[in-house]
Amino acid sequence: MAQLYFYYSAMNAGKSTTLLQSAYNYRERGMQVEIFTARLDDRYGIGKVSSRIGLQAEAHLYSPETNLLDLLGNIQKTDSHPGIDCILIDEAQFLTKEQVKQITHIVDEFDIPVLAYGLRTDFQGETFQGSHYLLAWADKLVELKTVCHCGRKANFVVRRDSSGHPIRDGEQVQVGGNDSYESMCRKHFRELIW
Repeated sequence: MAQLYFYYSAMNAGKSTTLLQSAYNYRERGMQVEIFTARLDDRYGIGKVSSRIGLQAEAHLYSPETNLLDLLGNIQKTDSHPGIDCILIDEAQFLTKEQVKQITHIVDEFDIPVLAYGLRTDFQGETFQGSHYLLAWADKLVELKTVCHCGRKANFVVRRDSSGHPIRDGEQVQVGGNDSYESMCRKHFRELIW
């Protein structure tokens, strides 16, 4: 029986690397894997999932308007493989509530496992919509860990301006990497943001 997995963490915990390793493992066994990533994050190319250690793979793009059930149906119509064995979703924090419902439908009705990878919280310590519903509805929750500069587990992300000062307000979504964000433990996040 298929399940919905949510692999979550702060930035720089290896979510994309873990996703790409999972894709490799399925494909090595002759299984069909489809990878999805958010259209808004094109730092490493359009339609690609890339890890900081240099691994990458082609991916289908989704935006808030994308119906994942329709997209899956279109992929199955054009694919020569008899069926999809697993769906991997990068940047899952950007999914909408409706899209998380759609992936639960894929798991429950089509018996296809879905492995979603994303941030748990934004730079203000608030959950993203996708993360909120994945935390509530996933069958399995798996925390990927990274460390704060102090050595404690980092489970928050601080957004910084071009001068390195912490930002406390602004739009929830601003695509960026190590130049804009830093993962921190709650203590250091609290000292800067709360």
